[in-house]
Amino acid sequence: MNVRRLIPSTALAGAVALGLVSLSACAGTSDAADGGSGGKLDVVASFYPMQYLAEQIGGGHVAVNTLTKPGVEPHDLELKPKQIGELGEADVVLYLKGIQPAVDKAISQAGVKNTVDAATLTKLETHSTGAGHEGHAHEGEGHEGEAPTTGDHAAGEEGHDHGSEAGADPHIWLDPVKYAEVAKGVGSALEKADPDHAADYKKNTDALVKKLGDLDTAFESGLKNTATKTFITTHSAFGYLAERYGLDQEGISGVDPESEPSPARIKELQDIAKQDKVSTVFFETLASDKTAKTLASDAGLKTDVLDPLEGITDASKGDDYIEVMRSNLAALQKALGAK
Repeated sequence: MNVRRLIPSTALAGAVALGLVSLSACAGTSDAADGGSGGKLDVVASFYPMQYLAEQIGGGHVAVNTLTKPGVEPHDLELKPKQIGELGEADVVLYLKGIQPAVDKAISQAGVKNTVDAATLTKLETHSTGAGHEGHAHEGEGHEGEAPTTGDHAAGEEGHDHGSEAGADPHIWLDPVKYAEVAKGVGSALEKADPDHAADYKKNTDALVKKLGDLDTAFESGLKNTATKTFITTHSAFGYLAERYGLDQEGISGVDPESEPSPARIKELQDIAKQDKVSTVFFETLASDKTAKTLASDAGLKTDVLDPLEGITDASKGDDYIEVMRSNLAALQKALGAK
């Protein structure tokens, strides 16, 4: 799969967010920002959620490269040797371990100094993928013989690999509260990398955290009273969001959006839809919608988009993280029968 070369862009300035922070040998001094980017801090972001944080927090003080081209499914990203080499030249590299195996591997090969993994800036938890298990569990209660699922039972587990043995869910950016925690960590990392502009990074971080707090409030109030709490989606990216707002996510394909569900899973989802009065099957912009639409057709359900925000494209229902998340909220309110 072709991936665009790293192209500095002040518009992507905030990509710093969810990722790896790699500082040059001069990190910690103003010299870190005096590289080959016109005096700006040279930042590499692994994919959109990192990019957005860097843009918002870094502002005009950073020059940002992004590893994942718009429209490319981040999980499938492959890097060329030259891109891996360029990683080592960045002042700051941001990534989220467990989402993109190729990036995780490249970072270890590039020998990037002083890296910061976004997964270390908040607590990762384990969520049921919904795919392939017997019965399904509603948030906070046992169901059909399953143990209760709660938000904190796996918090702090070691290992963040996507689909790893530990099972930690890496999709932290879809919870505005956890994303705000990551934003604070990214802000601190930029302050250390470029202390001359620390005050601006702090101001920008505070402004972003405020916007994320407002988004959290909108979700909490908007999903407080709904006719059903269950939603079916292409892959299980929304575990943190479901947990935060008392919903029950049922993923067709588990954590891998490209995996095919078994016939037994399809039958199970049909039963769940009937039992929990589900009206809508959600699909996403960067993965195939074939299975979701087939399931919806067979079960007499509607379809809509619930965007996991792994990338922004022309098909996205919004131009940035906040806009797309508000579109997600509106889609959930409609599908769940919000009152």
